[in-house]
Amino acid sequence: MVEHPFPDPRGPRMLLDDFHTLSGFGATPGGGVDRQAATVPDGQQRAWLHGWLSDHGFDVRYDAVGNQFGLATLVPGAPYVLTGSHLDSQPLGGRYDGAYGVLASAHAAHRVVEHWAATGESPRYNLAVVNWFNEEGSRFKPSMMGSAVFTGKLPLDTALATTDRAGTPVEGALREIGTIGDYPGPDVAAYAEIHIEQGRELENSGATIGIVDSTWAARKYRIVVHGEQSHTGSTAMADRHDALYGAALVIVALRELAAQHGLHTSVSELDVEPNSPVVVAREVRLHADLRAPDEAALDAAAKQLTGTIAGLGERASVTIDQVLTHSWGVAPFPPAGVELARRAADTLGLPYRTMPTLAGHDSVHLKDIAPAIMLFVPSVEGISHNEREFTQDADVSAGADLLTEVLTRLTAGELQS
Repeated sequence: MVEHPFPDPRGPRMLLDDFHTLSGFGATPGGGVDRQAATVPDGQQRAWLHGWLSDHGFDVRYDAVGNQFGLATLVPGAPYVLTGSHLDSQPLGGRYDGAYGVLASAHAAHRVVEHWAATGESPRYNLAVVNWFNEEGSRFKPSMMGSAVFTGKLPLDTALATTDRAGTPVEGALREIGTIGDYPGPDVAAYAEIHIEQGRELENSGATIGIVDSTWAARKYRIVVHGEQSHTGSTAMADRHDALYGAALVIVALRELAAQHGLHTSVSELDVEPNSPVVVAREVRLHADLRAPDEAALDAAAKQLTGTIAGLGERASVTIDQVLTHSWGVAPFPPAGVELARRAADTLGLPYRTMPTLAGHDSVHLKDIAPAIMLFVPSVEGISHNEREFTQDADVSAGADLLTEVLTRLTAGELQS
């Protein structure tokens, strides 16, 4: 059992004050933030985090895809316990998604470093904070890009050459904000991430903490509907090859799949050409997302979608292409990490429940290369990717306290004992 590492009562207030400061970068009139990956607001918040980490004794480094690391070397030559999340947001997104996890990690890591210094003991592992690049995938696809490159799931060259809608490549955007480097990244002994739940389960159950024990599976597709441009007024209905009509049929079909197979499905992005009020659309590109707790159900739904799309193309007199762009399966988080998090929550007297993550997080990648722990705090009304996203201050503080306890145990080597 490790000694509780943060006696300073100022800790919660300092965390909340820093969160208020961080929320000012890319702030929107609706109370949220808009700081997509490698934009000016993202560069500003990264610079602020760089300063915060440096001021608190961390050595700040950047790797070749822009992942930002703050290193606390406690045991020279030893691997690092890594903790963090992401600062980038969705357009008109919420203040808490990702950013809370990075800031809670920074504060918790600083508390743990001070704890080891105060005890005069040496931990087993070093400690590092990470801000992963482009977790959201709103400006550059796919999502969870930085952690995918770090874990070897996405080639670095592919990520750097990826462009946004304006044709700007990742590499150029990172150089523009000055957060790309040549650090190879730390040798990871374990990983811990805390995040808002983005759902209602914790709030509905009255639990303060969610301990993630598994992931839902996901399939993401790029679907392109090819039609023919024509006049909206004079073209006979029978002669139309309306790509937007075909896309509308696809959208409805995806919603119907959710009901039939117990999935979560959506179409979350549309690009229409030429997007003129007097022109029948010649092409529509859309992003489709299917998620489920059961891979067999997801596979069945995906197979049905492919067959349905062929029939919809014929119905709308268009052709429809479907390409799988990103996927992950149902997978457990390491049971030893789940149990460590339970012990930590019990030590602090925090009510918790084990639960899956329906959303993708960087921990989904990290758990495949190192023991990983994923924690949730409640989201009011389950609102996320929305300017009204909110988590109570008490839950913000409780989550940081738990993460501190978890990191202390991880750096002590409790997970490897």
